[in-house]
Amino acid sequence: MRDAAALEILHRRLLWLSCWMIHHANHLRPKAEGDVKVGGHQASSASSAAILAALYFHALRPGDRVAVKPHAGPVLHAILYLMGRQTRERLETFRGWGGAQSYPSRTKDGPEIDFSTGSVGLGAALPLFASLVQDYLIGHGWGPAEAGRMVAVLGDAELDEGNIYEALQEGWKHDLRRVWWIIDYNRQSLDGVVREGLWSRIEAVFDAFGWRVVRLKYGALQRAAFAEPGGEALRRWIDDCPNAIYSALAFQGGAAWRERLLRDLGHEEGVADLLARRSDEALAALMADLGGHCLSSLCDAFDAADDDRPTVFLCYTVKGWGTPLAGHKDNHAGLMTPAQMEQFRTAMGVPEGREWDPWAGVEDPEGLRDVLARAPFFRSGTRRLVAPAVPVEPAPRLSERIISTQAAFGRLLDEIARRGGALADRIVTLSPDVTVSTSLGPWVNRRGLFSRREEADTFREQRVPSAQKWAFSPRGQHVELGIAETNLMLALAAAGLSHSLFGERLLPIGTVYDPFVARGLDALNYACYQDARFVLVGTPSGVSLAPEGGAHQSIGTPLIGVAQDGLASFEPAFADELALILDWSWDYLQRDGEGDPDERTWLRDETGGSVYLRLSTRPLEQVVRRADPAFAQGVLDGAYWLRPPGPNCEVVIAYQGAVAPEAIAATGALAESRRDVGLLAVTSADRLNAGWTAARRARARGHRTARSLAERLLDPLPRSCTLVTVIDGHPAALAWLGAVAGHRTVPLGVEHFGQTGTIADLYRHYGIDTDGILDAVERLTPGARPVRLRAGGFA
Repeated sequence: MRDAAALEILHRRLLWLSCWMIHHANHLRPKAEGDVKVGGHQASSASSAAILAALYFHALRPGDRVAVKPHAGPVLHAILYLMGRQTRERLETFRGWGGAQSYPSRTKDGPEIDFSTGSVGLGAALPLFASLVQDYLIGHGWGPAEAGRMVAVLGDAELDEGNIYEALQEGWKHDLRRVWWIIDYNRQSLDGVVREGLWSRIEAVFDAFGWRVVRLKYGALQRAAFAEPGGEALRRWIDDCPNAIYSALAFQGGAAWRERLLRDLGHEEGVADLLARRSDEALAALMADLGGHCLSSLCDAFDAADDDRPTVFLCYTVKGWGTPLAGHKDNHAGLMTPAQMEQFRTAMGVPEGREWDPWAGVEDPEGLRDVLARAPFFRSGTRRLVAPAVPVEPAPRLSERIISTQAAFGRLLDEIARRGGALADRIVTLSPDVTVSTSLGPWVNRRGLFSRREEADTFREQRVPSAQKWAFSPRGQHVELGIAETNLMLALAAAGLSHSLFGERLLPIGTVYDPFVARGLDALNYACYQDARFVLVGTPSGVSLAPEGGAHQSIGTPLIGVAQDGLASFEPAFADELALILDWSWDYLQRDGEGDPDERTWLRDETGGSVYLRLSTRPLEQVVRRADPAFAQGVLDGAYWLRPPGPNCEVVIAYQGAVAPEAIAATGALAESRRDVGLLAVTSADRLNAGWTAARRARARGHRTARSLAERLLDPLPRSCTLVTVIDGHPAALAWLGAVAGHRTVPLGVEHFGQTGTIADLYRHYGIDTDGILDAVERLTPGARPVRLRAGGFA
């Protein structure tokens, strides 16, 4: 079978299977009473079926990686089904429990999916950052033998997302190469029709950033018609036709096309004859033959883009092409009725009862199988690569008596860089223009900045004094990004998937001002959903930058740390805690176990994940060096007793992070008038909470002896004991501790935007200073008023 003919048949098989999959889920699969419609996107799948057929069965090579637009997920599932890499059972349960996912998912759909999509715009941008990571590996001598292209198939409506343009600018800064963006330009979105002339704006933007722009507007049928008498007039009409009119006529069909074209062009020489030579069916096929549906046009365009230049293909399509939904304004989430599906089945030549047969209605299935066997993209076997683990060496312990956790982080990284070795070599740091102010300066001075080309430090060459050595080279280990937190999260996602995408392990660390974690939160969630592995450092946290006011103060990030799946969150107060957490993190990033819980904590640590460190610029007096193994284990599990409570404990103060001095001082003062006061140092409300809820689930499933760390810490306390929780962040992050064993709880923290002032001013205002803690205790459990100790005192 000729490849061109086979490709056309494959295109039709993808169109049928994707639409049938959605139809089966909505109209044929049994539903429980009260279930809403399952949904799916038949029209969006139809508009991109030819694009994906030309890509996967013709253009792609084994080293290429692809992000498929969310609403074309069914087409990708159909491709894998034809290749024998997806099961009928999973297609039959599409959008159901255990079935193929609504949108392509690395974690739920298995190893054939390169990039998850679903968050509009993010899936388009991630391949751009994957290309940057591939260049980083090449610069360090770890790159693949044949560098691949990073490809995104996206819908035109995704170009409304601002992160698209942030990513384009970042790509330009880093001399982007080997990236394709293929735009399904169907000119219809969820609620309407795309604005007129958008194509010219799209082309101008990409041209400004140095991309090659390939416009695929006309298919082979249309180009042939343009060569006939009257063809130039037809071309002009197509070019001038508003998007809404074109879509409406595509839905109405051949007779409507004929009437409108004769009305508008019948007076033009040759046009009437051009139309008369075609039946209504042939005329409808001609007008629907846009470049994004013409396989020969697509293949030729993909073949011609044979260099490293980033390229955008603007592929004109009709949404719903080839189906009864084609062109209708409401087709985005619309579904074919059973009657329409029957009409469609007949038109596609699928015999009744053979709807799931991969080769239903195909005369030469063996010929098709031979074509698929020759498809280069699938020759290398599994898409999911592996990389050996990087050996972990213990972090050095710092000797400073007074230091902040942010400064300690910078010192620890500097020591790792100075010491060298495999761990240091595999760390890559990234920051959105806050490198120095997040304490990465010493690391960068030792390890340099990454660029594909050598670039000297001009200031040093000009003998201008500076503490920073800003030399760029392909061997540099810091990637300096612009002020766009979404780009940081996407770059972390790409670097954190390096072991799987490229077979080379990286240990990425991204630093960002903690208040602006929220600005990149969608991309952070997207990175975790892909199971990317990285360390995110949010600093300064809380009201650490008190003189700069509320804009640089974070309130809700502790709750993000607790709630975000795939991200283990820590907020240490002291440098020795941070060193232990960093040691643990390097190993945690590289784990890939089955997820059996550790029955000591009931956490699923074997699965691994990413790590979020909430650090502070507030210098604290350090506690005496602690070598107790129980202390070290508690730091990693989430909490430990800094002052163990006695048997008659009346009050426990539980703190997390930089409020440690106030909590310590209040504990010392209370100890003069209260019995057996305890001080609980919480290093991770996230892990403490996750272990508690996991142990409760385990008991519900029959593990009667399951006990979490939180329960082991708090169960022995008298029921009359009061918990006072304190955090430089939202109090809800620790307030749940009272539910562990039923203790009365007073949660203290920050709930409102702050103002300028000193840390002492703001802590006093929010009631999280020493007096505020003592006042909270006094209001609930009246007793002798303790004498306040100096800040940092401990009894």
